[in-house]
Amino acid sequence: MKTSIAKRILVAAAAGLISFSAVAQEKATSLDDLLKMVRQSKIAESQEHKQREAEFRRQKANQQALLNRAKNVRTAEEKRSEELEKRYQDQEGAINQKRDQLDERLGSLSELFGHMSSTAADLRANIDSSLVSSQYPGRTEFIDGLLAKMNTGTKLPTIPEIERLWFEIQRETIESGKVVKFNATVIKPNGEQVQQEVVRVGNFNLVSNGKYLEMNDAYKVAELVRQPDAKFQKMAESLQASSAGFSAFGVDPTGPTGGSYLKAMINSPDLIERWHQGKIVGYIITAVGAFAMLLAIFRLVVLFGVSAKVNAQLRSATPNTNNPLGRVLAVAEENKGVDGETLELKMEEAVLKERPAIETGLNLLKIIAMVAPLLGLLGTVTGMIITFQAITIFGAGDPRAMADGISSALITTVLGLCVAIPTVLMHTIVNGRAKRILHILEEQSTGIVAENAERK
Repeated sequence: MKTSIAKRILVAAAAGLISFSAVAQEKATSLDDLLKMVRQSKIAESQEHKQREAEFRRQKANQQALLNRAKNVRTAEEKRSEELEKRYQDQEGAINQKRDQLDERLGSLSELFGHMSSTAADLRANIDSSLVSSQYPGRTEFIDGLLAKMNTGTKLPTIPEIERLWFEIQRETIESGKVVKFNATVIKPNGEQVQQEVVRVGNFNLVSNGKYLEMNDAYKVAELVRQPDAKFQKMAESLQASSAGFSAFGVDPTGPTGGSYLKAMINSPDLIERWHQGKIVGYIITAVGAFAMLLAIFRLVVLFGVSAKVNAQLRSATPNTNNPLGRVLAVAEENKGVDGETLELKMEEAVLKERPAIETGLNLLKIIAMVAPLLGLLGTVTGMIITFQAITIFGAGDPRAMADGISSALITTVLGLCVAIPTVLMHTIVNGRAKRILHILEEQSTGIVAENAERK
C-alpha cells in the first residue's frame, strides 16, 4: 500500500515538473494568464493519465487471455506427446517382430547374402582400377545399386541380380586374359579427343598407334604425356598391326595394380634432365669440362703439327725456322766457332725458349682435373643443404620432398668426376706429346755439343 502511494506521488511530481516546464515555455502576459495555463495543463494531464490507465487494464486482460491460451495448448501437446510415444512403442514392437520373422525366414541365406555383399564390394574395387572398364564402362552402376540394396537390411537381391553379379565376375576374369581391339575416344596430351582403335593387353596395358595409354578416374582413355623407349613403341605398333600368332610386347607387370612400374620408368629423367638437376654448379662444371676438352684437343692438334715439322727437320740437313728443332739447329749454325761451354749454354737457352710454347696449356689442364672434383663436392654440399631444408619444412616422411636436393647432390658429384677423369687422360696424352718433342730437342742439342767437342 505504501509502495503504491509512493509511486503515485512520484508520478504526480513528475507530471507537475513537466507541466511547469511546458507552461514556462509559453508566454504569459499576466499572473491570471499563468494561472489559467496551469489549470488547462492539469486538466489535459488528468485525461491523459486516465487513457493510460485504461490501456494498462486492457493489456492486462489480454495477457491473462494469452496465458490461458498457452496453458491450453501445452495441455493438448502433452496429451498428443503421450499418444505418439505409445504409438512409437507399438510400432517398434511390430518392427522387431517383423525383423525376427525376416531373420527366421532367411535362415542360412543371411550368411550367403553377407558373402555376396563382400564379393560385390571386392569386385567394385577391382573394376575401378581394371583396364577392362575402358572397353565396358558403366559396370559400377549396377554394383553400386546392388550394394545399396543389400546394405538396407530390408531388401533382398533378386535372382537376375545374383546372376548378373556372377556374370560380371566371370567377365572380369575372362577379359583379363585376352588381347582385344576396340574403338574408343583417346584424349591426346594437348586435350584433343580422337576416335581411334585401341589394343587392350589383358588387364596390363592399353596401346594405340604405337603409344601407351592410361585410364583415368572417369574410365576415359588418355595418351601418356611421356612414353617409354622407342623400341617399346615399335613393339606396340607391331602388336596392333598383327592379327594372329605371337608378337613381342613390353608388358607392365604391375598393370592390374595401377601400372606403377610403367609410370616410374617413363618418369625417370633422361640424361638432359639429369644434367639440369645439377643446377648452377652442374652448369659450371660442364662449362669447365667443355673448355678443358677444347683446350686439350687444340693443343693436340698444334703438337701433332709441330711434331710433323720436327720429324721433317730430322730428315733434312738444312735448318728451317718454322719448327722448334730448326730454330735450335739454327742457333748451332750461328755459333760454330765458339767454345764448347758457350755452345752448350747457347743450345740450352734455345731449348728453354721453345719449352713454353710446347708446354702451353698443360698446367691449366692439370688445374681443371683437380678443381672439377672439388666443384662436384661443392654441388654435393649445396644439394644436401637443400635436402635438410626440405626435411625441416616437410619432415622426413615424404621422400619426394627430398628428391630434388639429393638428385642435385649426386649429379654434381658425377659431373665432377666425368670432367676430371677425361681431363686427366687428355693431360697425360698432351703432356706425352710435348715431352716427346722436348726430348728430341734436348737429344739433338746434346749431340751437337758433343760433336763440337770432338772436333775441338
